[in-house]
Amino acid sequence: MGKVFILKSKSRDLFKILCAFILCSISFLNAQTHVHDLTVAPSQGFRCRAEIVNGDTIPVIDLFPVEVETNFVFKTQKQYVLWTRVKRDVKITYPYAIIAAAKLKEYDRILEKMPNDKLRKAYLRNCEKDLRKEFEGVLKDLTIDQGRVLMKLIDRESGKTAFDIVKEMRGTFQAVMWQTLATLFGNTMKHEYDAATTDVMIENAVKLVESGQF
Repeated sequence: MGKVFILKSKSRDLFKILCAFILCSISFLNAQTHVHDLTVAPSQGFRCRAEIVNGDTIPVIDLFPVEVETNFVFKTQKQYVLWTRVKRDVKITYPYAIIAAAKLKEYDRILEKMPNDKLRKAYLRNCEKDLRKEFEGVLKDLTIDQGRVLMKLIDRESGKTAFDIVKEMRGTFQAVMWQTLATLFGNTMKHEYDAATTDVMIENAVKLVESGQF
Protein backbone atom coordinates (compact mmCIF):
# COMPACT_ATOMS: atom_id res chain seq x y z
CA MET A 1 0.00 0.00 0.00
CA GLY A 2 1.14 3.51 -0.68
CA LYS A 3 2.02 5.83 2.10
CA VAL A 4 -0.61 8.26 3.29
CA PHE A 5 0.54 11.64 4.52
CA ILE A 6 -1.67 13.32 7.07
CA LEU A 7 -1.22 17.07 7.45
CA LYS A 8 -1.65 18.45 10.88
CA SER A 9 -4.09 21.34 11.41
CA LYS A 10 -1.39 24.01 11.47
CA SER A 11 0.29 22.58 8.37
CA ARG A 12 -3.04 22.50 6.49
CA ASP A 13 -3.58 26.18 7.28
CA LEU A 14 -0.12 27.08 5.93
CA PHE A 15 -0.81 25.00 2.82
CA LYS A 16 -4.10 26.86 2.20
CA ILE A 17 -2.38 30.22 2.64
CA LEU A 18 0.35 29.19 0.17
CA CYS A 19 -2.22 28.05 -2.41
CA ALA A 20 -4.20 31.24 -2.00
CA PHE A 21 -1.02 33.32 -2.44
CA ILE A 22 -0.10 31.42 -5.63
CA LEU A 23 -3.60 31.84 -7.08
CA CYS A 24 -3.64 35.55 -6.29
CA SER A 25 -0.19 35.99 -7.85
CA ILE A 26 -1.30 34.23 -11.04
CA SER A 27 -4.45 36.38 -11.26
CA PHE A 28 -2.40 39.54 -10.70
CA LEU A 29 0.10 38.58 -13.39
CA ASN A 30 -2.67 37.80 -15.85
CA ALA A 31 -4.29 41.14 -15.13
CA GLN A 32 -0.98 42.98 -15.55
CA THR A 33 -0.26 41.16 -18.81
CA HIS A 34 -3.68 42.07 -20.18
CA VAL A 35 -3.35 45.72 -19.22
CA HIS A 36 0.09 46.21 -20.76
CA ASP A 37 -0.42 44.12 -23.89
CA LEU A 38 -1.31 46.96 -26.25
CA THR A 39 -1.73 44.57 -29.16
CA VAL A 40 -4.85 43.07 -27.59
CA ALA A 41 -7.98 45.11 -28.23
CA PRO A 42 -10.25 45.68 -25.23
CA SER A 43 -13.50 43.74 -25.18
CA GLN A 44 -15.48 47.00 -24.89
CA GLY A 45 -14.76 50.55 -26.01
CA PHE A 46 -11.26 51.46 -27.23
CA ARG A 47 -7.84 52.14 -25.72
CA CYS A 48 -6.40 55.66 -25.64
CA ARG A 49 -3.93 57.81 -23.74
CA ALA A 50 -5.00 59.55 -20.55
CA GLU A 51 -3.87 62.40 -18.34
CA ILE A 52 -4.63 63.01 -14.69
CA VAL A 53 -5.98 66.53 -14.17
CA ASN A 54 -6.94 67.61 -10.65
CA GLY A 55 -7.33 64.00 -9.63
CA ASP A 56 -9.55 63.08 -12.60
CA THR A 57 -8.42 60.76 -15.40
CA ILE A 58 -9.11 62.51 -18.69
CA PRO A 59 -8.92 60.57 -22.00
CA VAL A 60 -6.60 62.10 -24.61
CA ILE A 61 -7.34 61.35 -28.25
CA ASP A 62 -5.05 62.47 -31.10
CA LEU A 63 -6.87 63.58 -34.24
CA PHE A 64 -5.39 63.90 -37.72
CA PRO A 65 -5.27 67.50 -39.02
CA VAL A 66 -8.18 68.40 -41.25
CA GLU A 67 -8.01 71.18 -43.82
CA VAL A 68 -11.26 72.99 -44.46
CA GLU A 69 -11.39 74.85 -47.74
CA THR A 70 -14.05 76.75 -49.60
CA ASN A 71 -14.30 78.12 -53.07
CA PHE A 72 -14.08 81.83 -53.70
CA VAL A 73 -17.34 83.66 -54.09
CA PHE A 74 -16.84 85.73 -57.21
CA LYS A 75 -18.76 88.95 -57.49
CA THR A 76 -17.79 89.49 -61.12
CA GLN A 77 -16.66 87.46 -64.10
CA LYS A 78 -13.37 89.39 -63.98
CA GLN A 79 -12.60 87.98 -60.53
CA TYR A 80 -13.28 84.44 -61.75
CA VAL A 81 -10.97 84.91 -64.73
CA LEU A 82 -8.25 86.27 -62.40
CA TRP A 83 -8.54 83.24 -60.09
CA THR A 84 -8.37 80.87 -63.05
CA ARG A 85 -5.18 82.55 -64.28
CA VAL A 86 -3.59 82.53 -60.81
CA LYS A 87 -4.23 78.78 -60.46
CA ARG A 88 -2.70 78.15 -63.88
CA ASP A 89 0.35 80.31 -63.18
CA VAL A 90 0.96 78.71 -59.78
CA LYS A 91 0.73 75.20 -61.20
CA ILE A 92 3.34 76.10 -63.84
CA THR A 93 5.79 77.98 -61.61
CA TYR A 94 5.51 76.31 -58.19
CA PRO A 95 7.80 73.33 -59.01
CA TYR A 96 10.53 75.73 -60.16
CA ALA A 97 10.13 77.82 -57.00
CA ILE A 98 10.69 74.70 -54.88
CA ILE A 99 13.88 73.82 -56.80
CA ALA A 100 15.20 77.39 -56.75
CA ALA A 101 14.56 77.78 -53.01
CA ALA A 102 16.34 74.49 -52.27
CA LYS A 103 19.36 75.63 -54.30
CA LEU A 104 19.46 79.03 -52.55
CA LYS A 105 19.37 77.40 -49.12
CA GLU A 106 22.18 75.06 -50.13
CA TYR A 107 24.23 78.01 -51.40
CA ASP A 108 23.74 79.81 -48.08
CA ARG A 109 24.96 76.79 -46.10
CA ILE A 110 28.12 76.58 -48.20
CA LEU A 111 28.76 80.34 -48.12
CA GLU A 112 28.63 80.36 -44.32
CA LYS A 113 31.64 78.04 -44.23
CA MET A 114 33.80 80.09 -46.62
CA PRO A 115 36.56 82.08 -44.88
CA ASN A 116 36.81 85.20 -47.09
CA ASP A 117 34.95 87.38 -49.58
CA LYS A 118 37.15 86.36 -52.52
CA LEU A 119 36.08 82.73 -52.26
CA ARG A 120 32.44 83.72 -51.71
CA LYS A 121 32.40 85.92 -54.81
CA ALA A 122 33.92 83.16 -56.92
CA TYR A 123 31.40 80.68 -55.57
CA LEU A 124 28.49 83.07 -56.24
CA ARG A 125 29.59 83.39 -59.88
CA ASN A 126 29.38 79.61 -60.19
CA CYS A 127 25.98 79.69 -58.47
CA GLU A 128 24.72 82.20 -61.01
CA LYS A 129 25.89 79.97 -63.87
CA ASP A 130 24.17 77.02 -62.22
CA LEU A 131 20.89 78.93 -61.89
CA ARG A 132 21.10 80.16 -65.47
CA LYS A 133 21.66 76.63 -66.73
CA GLU A 134 18.73 75.35 -64.67
CA PHE A 135 16.17 78.06 -65.31
CA GLU A 136 17.14 80.36 -68.22
CA GLY A 137 15.31 78.29 -70.84
CA VAL A 138 12.23 78.00 -68.64
CA LEU A 139 12.11 81.68 -67.75
CA LYS A 140 12.13 82.71 -71.40
CA ASP A 141 8.86 80.84 -71.91
CA LEU A 142 7.08 82.41 -68.93
CA THR A 143 4.63 85.28 -69.30
CA ILE A 144 5.11 88.48 -67.29
CA ASP A 145 2.39 87.39 -64.83
CA GLN A 146 4.00 83.96 -64.42
CA GLY A 147 7.38 85.58 -63.77
CA ARG A 148 5.78 87.75 -61.08
CA VAL A 149 4.16 84.70 -59.47
CA LEU A 150 7.45 82.81 -59.60
CA MET A 151 9.26 85.62 -57.75
CA LYS A 152 6.59 85.61 -55.06
CA LEU A 153 6.73 81.83 -54.68
CA ILE A 154 10.53 81.86 -54.39
CA ASP A 155 10.16 84.37 -51.57
CA ARG A 156 7.51 82.10 -49.99
CA GLU A 157 9.84 79.10 -50.04
CA SER A 158 13.20 80.74 -49.34
CA GLY A 159 12.35 83.91 -47.42
CA LYS A 160 14.26 86.00 -49.98
CA THR A 161 12.84 88.54 -52.38
CA ALA A 162 14.07 88.77 -55.96
CA PHE A 163 15.89 91.97 -54.99
CA ASP A 164 17.75 90.14 -52.19
CA ILE A 165 18.78 87.34 -54.54
CA VAL A 166 20.12 89.66 -57.25
CA LYS A 167 21.92 91.73 -54.62
CA GLU A 168 23.70 88.63 -53.29
CA MET A 169 24.56 87.27 -56.72
CA ARG A 170 25.41 90.45 -58.62
CA GLY A 171 25.84 93.19 -56.03
CA THR A 172 23.82 96.20 -54.90
CA PHE A 173 24.26 98.19 -58.13
CA GLN A 174 22.82 95.44 -60.30
CA ALA A 175 19.94 94.88 -57.86
CA VAL A 176 19.02 98.57 -57.87
CA MET A 177 19.25 98.73 -61.67
CA TRP A 178 16.93 95.78 -62.18
CA GLN A 179 14.56 97.08 -59.53
CA THR A 180 14.40 100.40 -61.40
CA LEU A 181 13.54 98.60 -64.65
CA ALA A 182 10.91 96.53 -62.89
CA THR A 183 9.35 99.68 -61.47
CA LEU A 184 9.08 101.21 -64.96
CA PHE A 185 6.92 98.24 -65.98
CA GLY A 186 4.75 98.48 -62.88
CA ASN A 187 6.47 95.65 -61.01
CA THR A 188 8.77 95.38 -58.02
CA MET A 189 11.51 92.96 -57.02
CA LYS A 190 11.13 93.85 -53.35
CA HIS A 191 7.68 92.37 -52.93
CA GLU A 192 7.47 90.19 -49.82
CA TYR A 193 5.07 87.28 -49.91
CA ASP A 194 1.94 87.85 -47.82
CA ALA A 195 -0.32 84.79 -47.73
CA ALA A 196 -2.99 86.49 -45.64
CA THR A 197 -3.68 89.57 -47.78
CA THR A 198 -2.13 90.53 -51.10
CA ASP A 199 -1.17 86.98 -52.09
CA VAL A 200 -4.16 85.07 -50.70
CA MET A 201 -5.15 83.77 -54.14
CA ILE A 202 -1.64 82.46 -54.76
CA GLU A 203 -1.60 80.81 -51.34
CA ASN A 204 -4.92 79.06 -51.96
CA ALA A 205 -3.73 77.92 -55.37
CA VAL A 206 -0.55 76.51 -53.79
CA LYS A 207 -2.62 74.50 -51.31
CA LEU A 208 -4.69 73.08 -54.16
CA VAL A 209 -1.53 72.04 -56.00
CA GLU A 210 0.06 70.53 -52.84
CA SER A 211 -3.06 68.51 -52.03
CA GLY A 212 -3.34 67.23 -55.59
CA GLN A 213 -6.70 68.91 -56.18
CA PHE A 214 -5.39 70.90 -59.12
